Amino acid sequence: MRNLDKYFENKTIDYEKLLKYGFSKNGNNYIYENKIYNDSFNVIVEITKEKKSSKVIDLSTNEEYTLIDVKHSTGNYVGKIKEEYEFILNDIIENCTTPNIFKSKQAKYIIKYIKEKYNDDLEFLWEKFSNTAVWRNKNNNKWYGLILILPENKLGLESNKIVEVIDLRYQKNDINNIVDKNKIFPGYHMNKKSWITIRLDESVEIKEIYKLIDNSYKISLKK
Repeated sequence: MRNLDKYFENKTIDYEKLLKYGFSKNGNNYIYENKIYNDSFNVIVEITKEKKSSKVIDLSTNEEYTLIDVKHSTGNYVGKIKEEYEFILNDIIENCTTPNIFKSKQAKYIIKYIKEKYNDDLEFLWEKFSNTAVWRNKNNNKWYGLILILPENKLGLESNKIVEVIDLRYQKNDINNIVDKNKIFPGYHMNKKSWITIRLDESVEIKEIYKLIDNSYKISLKK
């Protein structure tokens, strides 16, 4: 049996999507089965709140095919079974989970707020930068928010503390009035004439951030 904790690391499981994918629910257990390698083996994936595991059953013996998890096992036969097994596991992750990279209380509030108000999900566009994501306006595909993780010295502060921040659009003519380089900063990695950056450490109240998100969204609608 394989422990799947690493597969689900920094992921949030969508249990409704598990059911749509083909999992069956038994109490608090979600179980998925799929035959592979010309229906000779059966992949079983089991997910509970406490445990996530999988195994491959050799249907000719009805016993677990443990060779699948032997690191140095080789050969076309084992290799093909491994390939089909891994495809199923990764496909479940891709279709039934969402990234859970951002841990701060304000980040979680913001993600929920944007989903409920604008029905927009975070988009992780860069494989090499998994701790950076954007919100995109569905009307014109313009970004109106970015969320990322960085050390505070990137904002001009004398600190290496790692923080989560949000980048938002702001009116060009008024940007100097809101940037104080203490709570609100020039847009990090964005055009500093039209973007601002806010630390998500409660130095700015969440209701104020919501207003700035709405403002950014409105600006993104403009041509």
